[in-house]
Amino acid sequence: MDAISYERAADIAGAVRAAQQPGTMFIGGGTNLLDLMKGGVTRPVKLVDITRIQGLDTVSTLPDGGLRIGALVRNSDAANHALVRERYPLLSQALLAGASAQLRNMATVGGNLMQRTRCPYFYDTAFTACNKREPGSGCAAINGHNRMHAILGASAQCIAVNPSDMSVALAALDANVRVSGPQGERVIPFSEFHRLPGERPDVDTTLRPGELITAVDLPRSVFSEHAHYLKVRDRASYAFALVSVAAALQMDGNTVRSARIALGGVAHKPWRASAAEQMITGHPLSDATLRHAAAAAMSEARPQRDNAFKVRLAQNAIVRAVNQAAGRVGGFA
Repeated sequence: MDAISYERAADIAGAVRAAQQPGTMFIGGGTNLLDLMKGGVTRPVKLVDITRIQGLDTVSTLPDGGLRIGALVRNSDAANHALVRERYPLLSQALLAGASAQLRNMATVGGNLMQRTRCPYFYDTAFTACNKREPGSGCAAINGHNRMHAILGASAQCIAVNPSDMSVALAALDANVRVSGPQGERVIPFSEFHRLPGERPDVDTTLRPGELITAVDLPRSVFSEHAHYLKVRDRASYAFALVSVAAALQMDGNTVRSARIALGGVAHKPWRASAAEQMITGHPLSDATLRHAAAAAMSEARPQRDNAFKVRLAQNAIVRAVNQAAGRVGGFA
């Protein structure tokens, strides 16, 4: 491992100042970053420890009835916070579906947003072709084993998927990410926070150099009664999603007044299924409506050699998750 300088920040302004050197990274829980460093995938020249900054580890209510979750709130604490469980059960379910209890006790909300893909070609430096790790080197996954990879939003440069469960729920809940940087504070809509790969798969987010995530803001929710996070994976614990669905509904009897559906395990970023949302909004829920909505959500899917099964799997998962959120007995597409 290369030599690394280290600085502990006392406040947000100090952390931002300390991060102006190129190659600097912030560290909180470190559950993903340290793995990447040990494997030689990420080589920071400096680490800025933000764990002692006061105020980033709290959950507070907002004037509009929403909730602010500090960047240093542990995943386990966020999942089990009374207000999160009461007002945003979708987020609580998604957090509890991620990783193991031990990792959730260390991982932070801000770090969860920044975790990188688990594509094996990205993690294993023996594979020289990885545009996400070494821009311009190629993508070994395209002609390699790509069962876990993207079916939506990929490019010729990268077909990796975002691994975060929490982020799928935040995408469905229309969250905002608060950041502080050299140019001051700004708010990034969650839909704009993560990037699709395009020509620059090495750039995961729209953060600017030196910017620090300080909090996630959740708007006042009307989805506390009808929400479900479904994670389909190869084994029941400690596995990343083949496909996941965050479904949140506002119901009037059997009619959907509004809907939010986001998918994980299918794209380089959490994927909002807007077409499916529109097709069920304003209509009574029925098996036929859900099947058509699920098919619409997959209309732009472009599977790889080993993951064509994900198209049908995602359709079935959407049907089941929406049915579960609505309190109906779930069927399949």
